Amino acid sequence: MSDHLTVVDHPLVQHKLTLMRDKGTSTSEFRRLLHEITQLLAYEITRELPLTQTTIETPMETMESPILAGKKLALVSILRAGNGMLDGVLDLVPSARVGFVGLYRDEETLLPVQYYFKAPKELGDRMVIAVDPMLATGNSSAAAMIF
Repeated sequence: MSDHLTVVDHPLVQHKLTLMRDKGTSTSEFRRLLHEITQLLAYEITRELPLTQTTIETPMETMESPILAGKKLALVSILRAGNGMLDGVLDLVPSARVGFVGLYRDEETLLPVQYYFKAPKELGDRMVIAVDPMLATGNSSAAAMIF
C-alpha cells in the first residue's frame, strides 16, 4: 500500500461492518456499531502520534512516563455524515479541537460546493483528522482539505 493509505482489515471492523450492512440492523444498533468502528479506526489513525516524557507522582514513587507531545489534534467533521463518527473519536481524544466543513455536490458540474466552514484556531499547526464515512470518489474529502 501507499504511505498515504491504510487499509484497516481488523477482524472486529470486518465483523461490525457486516452487522451494519445487514438490512435487519436497527437504527440504534447501526449507530452503536458506527461508534465502535470509529473508535477502532481512531486507534489505528493515532498509532504513531509523537510522545514525550513527563514526570508524574505515582502512589509508589516519582517516575518518567510517556505523554502525547505537541499541539492538540483537530477533528474536522465533513457534514453531515461525519457527525456520526465524531463522538467515537472524541471519546478517545477528548481534548481534540473540533471543526466542521459543509459540502454538497453541484448537480450540473458534479463539483463540491462549500456552504459552511468553521475550524479551530491555528489549524495549520495541528494534526487534522477528517471524519467522514462517505467516501465514494473522494472528491468531497479532497475538497474539504483545500478549504
